[in-house]
Amino acid sequence: DKADMDVETFYDGYLAAIMVDEGGVAAVGSAIALLAETEDEIAEARSKASSPSSPSSSAATSASPPPPALEAAVANLAPSPPATVAKATVTASSVHPASAEGKRIVASPYAKKLAKDLKVDLSGVSGSGPMGRIVAKDVEAAAAAGSAAVSTAPTETPKPTGAKVAATPGIELGSVVPFTTMQGAVSRNMVESLAVPTFRVGYSITTDALDALYKRIKSKGVTMTALLAKATALALVKHPIVNSSCRDGKSFTYNSSVNIAVAVAIDGGLITPVLQDADKVDIYSLSRKWKELVDKARAKQLQPHEYNTGTFTLSNLGMFGVDCFDAILPPGTGAIMAVGASQPTVVATKDGRIGMKSQMQVNVTADHRVIYGADLASFLQTLAKIIEDPKDLTL
Repeated sequence: DKADMDVETFYDGYLAAIMVDEGGVAAVGSAIALLAETEDEIAEARSKASSPSSPSSSAATSASPPPPALEAAVANLAPSPPATVAKATVTASSVHPASAEGKRIVASPYAKKLAKDLKVDLSGVSGSGPMGRIVAKDVEAAAAAGSAAVSTAPTETPKPTGAKVAATPGIELGSVVPFTTMQGAVSRNMVESLAVPTFRVGYSITTDALDALYKRIKSKGVTMTALLAKATALALVKHPIVNSSCRDGKSFTYNSSVNIAVAVAIDGGLITPVLQDADKVDIYSLSRKWKELVDKARAKQLQPHEYNTGTFTLSNLGMFGVDCFDAILPPGTGAIMAVGASQPTVVATKDGRIGMKSQMQVNVTADHRVIYGADLASFLQTLAKIIEDPKDLTL
């Protein structure tokens, strides 16, 4: 994953000790800080944090690093205040802005930035994210409705000069920019993927029947992403080797669940929310779950099990008009499928005539230590049959 997620506490107290330094690495689920309910407990909490037997100490000295696919999602935690600050209360207004009534306002970092750019007062915005969290779409809606003051100051057209002008606002051409913590984690993740011998197989699939089904049930809240995930999951059930994974280079696992991870672009990165047991969930529930996951991803509220349990990954650039592309295999997984746009294509019909059908190109990148060419070819044939006759998708 190529994203950073917020780690938010819902308890009041004092930030007594920071157990993982900024830019550090910690095992998933381990403690990164200690909260004290009262000032009297701060010293005790710090003592526990500095103890060699503390969970964070053992995690930090462990020889086995966390799965690289998760580093990008956890490495870029919010910058930690110095350990010398004893009274950094979790509910302080410096952490979250407060309204005029003194109520706490919880908003995603991007929503805060957007509100600043659009001059929207967050105290007058109702959040639609988890637990009332304000997300970007809430700010955009408030700005569009005129519920906040939007700057109308005219901007002067810059006069042409001989000085170098950046092609994009905020970017200085020719400058050298160091990686952020998140970018560093992504870089390590991508480099590690080069250690896995991969190969790619492409396939053209006719989508006329799938497109027709989508038009019929779209009004019921069904998404194309859910349809593709469901079709992929049903095909994987018949080809468990494609749903397998190799993590140690010495053995591989036939995964017991078919969990479809789908790449989602978010502000400043990318993450792969997981549709768990996609083969067993009906298409309507799957679509609702997908919308929920996307909202949580963009609000940076996904829990670890919602983005790190995928057994097969989908990456779809078809909505951008991309015909064909290859995806990089995430470390620790067996295969990832890149999905291109469905476009009208001239084809030869069974009776020898020329016809027009909508087709999409899919390319699968797989771990060649476990999955072979014949395995992928057979899987793609099954997937094509399901998509070209999608009656099973609505069962």
